[in-house]
Amino acid sequence: MTYTAPNSFTTRPTLQGTFGMTASTHWLATASAQAVLERGGNAFDAAVAGGFVLHIVEPHLNGPGGDLTAVFATAANPSDPVVLMGQGPAPAGATREHYLAEGLELVPGAGALAAAVPAAVDAWLLLLREHGTWELADVLAFAIDYARSGHPVLGRVGATIESVAELFTEHWPTSAAQWMPGGRVPKEGDILRNEAYAGVLDRLVQAGSGEASRAERIDAARREWRGGFVARAAADFAAAPHRHSSGTDHAGVITAADFEAFEAGFEPAVTFDFRGYTIAKTAAWGQGPALLQTLAILAGFDDDRLDPSTALGAHTILEAQKLAIADREAYYGDAQVPLDYLLSEEYAAERRALITDTASREFRPGTVPGSLPFVPPLRTEYLPPALAGAGSGSFAGVGEPTVMPTGETRGDTCHIDVVDRWGNMVSATPSGGWLQSSPTIPALGFCLGSRLQMTWLEEGAPSTLSPGKRPRTTLTPTLVLRDGQPVVALGSPGGDQQDQWQLLYLLRTIVGGYTPQQAIDAPALHTTSIPGSFWPRTWTPGGAVVEDRLGEDVIADLQARGHAVTRAGDWALGRLSCVVRSPDTGVLQAGANPRGAQGYAAGR
Repeated sequence: MTYTAPNSFTTRPTLQGTFGMTASTHWLATASAQAVLERGGNAFDAAVAGGFVLHIVEPHLNGPGGDLTAVFATAANPSDPVVLMGQGPAPAGATREHYLAEGLELVPGAGALAAAVPAAVDAWLLLLREHGTWELADVLAFAIDYARSGHPVLGRVGATIESVAELFTEHWPTSAAQWMPGGRVPKEGDILRNEAYAGVLDRLVQAGSGEASRAERIDAARREWRGGFVARAAADFAAAPHRHSSGTDHAGVITAADFEAFEAGFEPAVTFDFRGYTIAKTAAWGQGPALLQTLAILAGFDDDRLDPSTALGAHTILEAQKLAIADREAYYGDAQVPLDYLLSEEYAAERRALITDTASREFRPGTVPGSLPFVPPLRTEYLPPALAGAGSGSFAGVGEPTVMPTGETRGDTCHIDVVDRWGNMVSATPSGGWLQSSPTIPALGFCLGSRLQMTWLEEGAPSTLSPGKRPRTTLTPTLVLRDGQPVVALGSPGGDQQDQWQLLYLLRTIVGGYTPQQAIDAPALHTTSIPGSFWPRTWTPGGAVVEDRLGEDVIADLQARGHAVTRAGDWALGRLSCVVRSPDTGVLQAGANPRGAQGYAAGR
């Protein structure tokens, strides 16, 4: 059997050039980052500028109170992929005993008890300090202007606000004041402003105005963020009890000292070699190594089983993902994780042998010598006691986030990729702190995030809630290298689906020979036969979500194999973007997702 040929039609061209390329989930972030490249900035200057713009233009998907991971390589040291670690830990007061005493069975999906220490801003500033060239004021100018002067709001932002309008008006009045100006939900194209956040960014710039060097000016801004007015305002505001997704009121536990104790940092990437390419991801405090485990399992199959467009390929891919993600639940967390064993050829062969012609509906983590796998509560549905009489909602679990009236979101986020003419390349996924995470802090114009919902209140999990411990984040950007050179920066929003959709891109480009845009456009699918990372942390045994364009015959075959198939529509899954570089020719490429008519690439 031959690999399915790509569709000759693409929704937009794969961009090509030699100067610089940017791709992101919003055209204004892409345009801002590309403007930095045009004015002599490097890929890191551009990514930081675009990242702060994403706070403004996609506030339903990320915010300053959230988190960030990135993976990058520099032109000076191209063979060494590095992870930018911008995942804050649980506050000192975030003990499982406290949450259980509050009557909670799960960490809420919305409200300040779900807040890890905000890390995105410090991470962006660290990246700028160490690898950028521009002054902070110049980098932040784009975001400050969009916040103060306003920008045309997305329809999806309005739809998100509409879904939580009652929560805002009845329980979170400061959020209503910021996001429902004049008491109404903004319509697509309305100009939306955030003067408070513009003021925050101004104060970060002013904090370094008296310093002698660029690095010292950025350091002063970082100190002002971590130990100044931002930390005090956030901690004081969160201390007031407010409504959580549990349907009950609680005070947050985060303090100014928690802000001050955290600093973003750099870590070595975890890598796996597949078909001549090196795939670089975060360590197992994120879900990234599960993609590497999936590739290790798939590496032992022939090409016809690596084709997502066929029933055999789709089935094989779904089954491999279930096995890898079961290990994610059983072993991953902010601790010592036996990745050498989990990524070994011997272990991959054991896992591969479990894949049959029939879809598994079991939770099947592997056996690791000296480690006891954690088995999470396998709930197919969940409603907290306080909401039991109010009826239950449901999540589609696909594409853009579905936001419940109580504020919880089953994860989506933003992404940006940049490559410059010198060969610097970065893939970054900022997230959390979306406008529906918790009440808006009026002095700051943003809210705290909700990443702690990815921790368990059960004992014995590698990701059990513990003070000072990072939650196991879903943020999982990708860098691909070949012959010691970075060749692809790739990523997607989508919570638990991020790496599942990126896997399809990798298989179609590396094995199938697709161009970047062909791979982004091709029909997507993912499994929901995994415990969700987001509140209420349910799963669908045997669940598979597919785009209808996969075809009637393929979908029928998957159902016959036992997959519980959900059709998502023709263009519903994935928000991939990427930039590509050929070390041999210097030619650069970029592609972006057409789904939702929001992501764009630019370059020349």
